Amino acid sequence: GASQTKGHRVRTLSPEESEKLAKGQVLVSEFKQLKLEKEAQKNWDLFYKRNSTNFFKDRHWTTREFEELRACREFADQKLTILEAGCGVGNCLFPLLEEDLHIFAYACDFSARAVEYVKQNPLYSPERCQVFQCDLTRDDLLQHIPAESVDVVTLIFVLSAIHPDKMHLVLRNIYKVLKPGKCVLFRDYGLYDHAMLRFKAGSKLAENFYVRQDGTRSYFFSEEFLSQLFRAEGYEQVANEYVQRETVNRKEQLRVPRVFLQSKFQKP
Repeated sequence: GASQTKGHRVRTLSPEESEKLAKGQVLVSEFKQLKLEKEAQKNWDLFYKRNSTNFFKDRHWTTREFEELRACREFADQKLTILEAGCGVGNCLFPLLEEDLHIFAYACDFSARAVEYVKQNPLYSPERCQVFQCDLTRDDLLQHIPAESVDVVTLIFVLSAIHPDKMHLVLRNIYKVLKPGKCVLFRDYGLYDHAMLRFKAGSKLAENFYVRQDGTRSYFFSEEFLSQLFRAEGYEQVANEYVQRETVNRKEQLRVPRVFLQSKFQKP
């Protein structure tokens, strides 16, 4: 079972959780941080090599959570062009293409291996989807996508994997291909999510930024940080709030507090 609330209030930590966070303040050395940044692509390739297409569940909740995919149409069967920035192995992409026959999708990922998995999927069709490898902080999207041609960009559990100092480069890159008046739909890890509290001492890279054992990294967003990030690149905020879910594992009597940030930002 799970209960869910949405709003602007940050999750309140228990005294034990506050103490655990306070103890884990020592930062990973600068040498190791530079190594992680340099090897980021390799670490994600290895992640997909180990997990193949089995790690993430297909995200059939996307159209339910993001009604905008329907709402941004001016008429019922209008063809939409979307960009899924950071598509992984297609867990969000393919359910979307199956559910909505009037979508053409551009999709890209940092990992060349993930892109290959997308191309090998039986549902992949070049008529409906164009997938390519791309470092969103460095590679110009205009090499693959015409300027101001995209109706919706989805940024779902992607920005958290990027160094906070480089996140603005992703938003700047996306801005160029998005049509004026159209939106970026965002969902990612929120501040004090259960995953943030599970990091052991020695995993912290910077404020709200951690490294997993496999070398992949994760940032946990506050509402204010995300708002400032998008606004600084010229976007207007439409919606930006925490989604707090308490997942209950009845078998083990465990309550797991999940926190996500779900947002919508528009290009004027």
